[in-house]
Amino acid sequence: MTDKQQLKISRREQILQALAQMLEVNPGQRITTAALAREVGVSEAALYRHFPSKARMFEGLIGFIEETLFTRIRLIVTSEANGIRQCEQVLTLLLAFVEKNPGMARILTADALSGETDRLRSQVNQLFERMETQLKQIMREAEQKEGVRTRIPAGSCASLLIATAEGKIRQFVRSEFRRRPTEHWPEQWPRLAEGLFRREAQNG
Repeated sequence: MTDKQQLKISRREQILQALAQMLEVNPGQRITTAALAREVGVSEAALYRHFPSKARMFEGLIGFIEETLFTRIRLIVTSEANGIRQCEQVLTLLLAFVEKNPGMARILTADALSGETDRLRSQVNQLFERMETQLKQIMREAEQKEGVRTRIPAGSCASLLIATAEGKIRQFVRSEFRRRPTEHWPEQWPRLAEGLFRREAQNG
């Protein structure tokens, strides 16, 4: 990779980091390219040399969220942890990620996407659907391998867990990042798990 290519990548990363930071420190506000350019210390024209539109900048952040989460989820599902523990780890990962990256929370709730292209909201929807599918798969494998069954259909169970996580993320954004997504989670998860999972009686 040439120095020029490396500089271009570094500038792209700098722009995305600045956008994420502005989403965090300006809750509820729409970020303009003019303000972003000032934050980065370049002209708007320079921004557009790296990203053809603001939508592409948001796509870059959504891609970062997806890559970060699913790289770690792959490690979770290939671990020795049981299925219930894997579900907990996936949800805890999501909550801890947004707590550490408040600007990303605004993207995941679509709060930051108001007035932007519908394609971005579709990408966020697909990310959550992918997580829901992963939870459903964990549950089905837990039933086959561990005799752990869900008290309602696995699809309904996975949907409820994602809705719970989304609710905590939305609460975080609505409170302007004061109510942490992981707040009370250590007490809440066992109650959720108790209500949703049961272990089949072992023969013999």
